[in-house]
Amino acid sequence: MYSNDERAQLRERLVSRALADSRFSGVALCGSAAVGREDAWSDIDLAFGVEPAADLSATVADWTAHMYRMFGSLHHVETTTGSKVYRAFLLPSTLQVDLNFVPADEFGARGPKFRLLSGLAGKPPPPVQTPSPDHFAGMGWLYAEQARSCIGRGRLWQAERMVAAIREQALVLACLRRGLPALGGVGVDQLPQPVLAAYADCVVRAVDATELDRAFRAVVTRLLAEVNKVDPDLHERLVGTLLRLAGVSR
Repeated sequence: MYSNDERAQLRERLVSRALADSRFSGVALCGSAAVGREDAWSDIDLAFGVEPAADLSATVADWTAHMYRMFGSLHHVETTTGSKVYRAFLLPSTLQVDLNFVPADEFGARGPKFRLLSGLAGKPPPPVQTPSPDHFAGMGWLYAEQARSCIGRGRLWQAERMVAAIREQALVLACLRRGLPALGGVGVDQLPQPVLAAYADCVVRAVDATELDRAFRAVVTRLLAEVNKVDPDLHERLVGTLLRLAGVSR
């Protein structure tokens, strides 16, 4: 495990190299460190604006080689969105280093966790709109249909995934109505403990048909409770059918 000092020193070395790299129009700190919420488990997250005259692919390859040569990176994984390239590196200390390479004209904040260290950043785009509660309610019953089929067909591991997916939709609804971050589980741990306690029975404890049936009934009941809080009319339309689907008596 890396120490906070080791992480800070490594980040400083990366930032210093980036500030001296003429291919970059801007350098930014991202993630929890950008908003002063870094803790012992935080990784390093940096973003670079790549000048139009620079070869983005060659720049990414150069920095990738640097991560292996200088810091002993064990592996990396890449994600691309349009012309943006994100690479996450795993170091022997278990530290993760995220490097984001963005064309200069697209470089800028995509959320609050962005602090410009050097150069220029473009105007932030409009915030991404979270789908409506109606969408998550719909995904909930869709996964419920799949869960019933998987349990009936004896596809127990797939059924476990479907039960977990129903639970995710219900938790999203719980977060949405409290103004918490709803996607990716970010806001779940901020839910009141009594709310989270109500989800304990929605966790599959063993991958067998009896346990899956039990968790399936519990999670459909919890989904309906959340739907009722955000859209009582939709709840009335769904409740009878979804309870029959899960084999729950009214």
